[in-house]
This record gives sequence, structure tokens and C-alpha cells, in this order.
Amino acid sequence: MFGFYIKKAFFDGWDNFIQMVLQNIIYIMIFLLFIGSIVVLGDSLALFIPAAILILFLFSLTMGGTAAVVYNWSEYQSEVWRPFMKGVGRNFRHSVVFFLCLLVLLLLYFLVIPFYLSFNNMVGTIFGVIMVWLSVFLLLVLPYYFPLMNLLPGDGPFKTLKKCFLIAGDNIGYTLLLMIHNLVDLVLTVVTMGLLPGWCGLMLGGQDMMKLLMKKYDWLEENPGKSVKEMDWSEILYDEKETLGPRSLKNMIFPWK
Repeated sequence: MFGFYIKKAFFDGWDNFIQMVLQNIIYIMIFLLFIGSIVVLGDSLALFIPAAILILFLFSLTMGGTAAVVYNWSEYQSEVWRPFMKGVGRNFRHSVVFFLCLLVLLLLYFLVIPFYLSFNNMVGTIFGVIMVWLSVFLLLVLPYYFPLMNLLPGDGPFKTLKKCFLIAGDNIGYTLLLMIHNLVDLVLTVVTMGLLPGWCGLMLGGQDMMKLLMKKYDWLEENPGKSVKEMDWSEILYDEKETLGPRSLKNMIFPWK
């Protein structure tokens, strides 16, 4: 499953190369807007903090639209802008809760953790370390949030978030693989100035991982009494492998041939 995940995440992005760049330009513009707010409002926290919060909210809404796009790519469909616009509105509630999660992370890093560490005693250190691990676990969980929303659209945002914690805890190995994949993508994103794979590529990686993990739970539901150790990933992923098809350097560069 590990090998197929890497292959699928790469080719889902490759097959939508141009659209991915265009999506990432939106995030670059949001980043530049944030940098501009630092330059213009950085001397006044009373103005900068509300502006930064509004930009973070815009970022979260944009992710709701991109979530619909990468879901299409994960399902081997190429449509982009119509799903993006619909996704912004349809996923509004989930975007708001994601925005709140980001605010919690920022409060942990900039207020709560420094506050406990400032005690300079054992109690403060213990609580500070607990808060650090809480923030790390939240960072591991959030990449599942929008992908799970796409696959279980009937769930409300808080129910989706709760299931993300359960899935991350039940799939530590796959969650660490996704984390490593995301770190590599972040390095490449910095190298390419945000164009590739960019934030869109990060979301696509999460969508592909969540799709494959849901196949695990579908198999367990269809085979009551059997354990994960009895799973045959080659059989479970047969249809996915057939749809993705064999790939070569030639059809990467010349997909129409």
C-alpha cells in the first residue's frame, strides 16, 4: 500500500500539472497578502492581528474549494474551477471549523506554550510539553480533515474532526508516512516558490491517503470477524491499480500517445 500511495499521489498531481500550478497561485497570492499586511500593519498589533485573522479565514475558505478539486483528481476526474467555486460554498462550515483549529494551533504556539514554559519550574515544563504534543498531534490529524469530509459528506464538521482523531490513532504508520510525504512536499514547495506541489499538492496527498484508508475500513466492514493482518492490499487495490494503469516515462511526457 505504501508504494502504491506514493505512485498514485505523484501521478494524480502529474496528470493535473497545469491546474495544480494555477490552484497554487491562489495560495501564493494569499501568502503575499499576509506579507503585505506585515509590511503595512506590522507596527500596530491592533490592526495587524485582525487583518491576519481575516487572511487566515480566507485561506481556510480557499482550502474548502481546493478540497473539492483534489477529490476530483483522486477520483481520476480533471474538472477544476466549477468544483472549486461550488466547494467554497458547500464546505463553508467545515472551513470555519478548520479555521478555528488553526487559531487553536496559533494560540498554543504563541501564547499557551510560552506561558507555561515561562514558569521556569517542573509544573510549567510538564504542561508546556503536554501542549507541544497536543499541537503535534493536531498537526498530524488535520491533513485528514478535508479528505474525510469529501468521503463522508453527510457528517458535520465536528463529527469529521472527531473521526480524524480516531483514524490517525488507528493508523499511526500511515499517518507518519503522510507526514513524511508532506514534509518532502513542503521542501519542494519552498524550492519552487510555492508553485509545485504547493498547498494543492499537500491536500491531494492527504486525499489519496484517506481514500486508500477508507478501503481498509470498507474491507473490514465487508469481512466481519477478520483482522487487519488478514487483509490483502493487492486485492483491495486491484481496481485502483487498473484505473491508474501502468506508467512509463514516455506516457508521463506524452500522455496522448
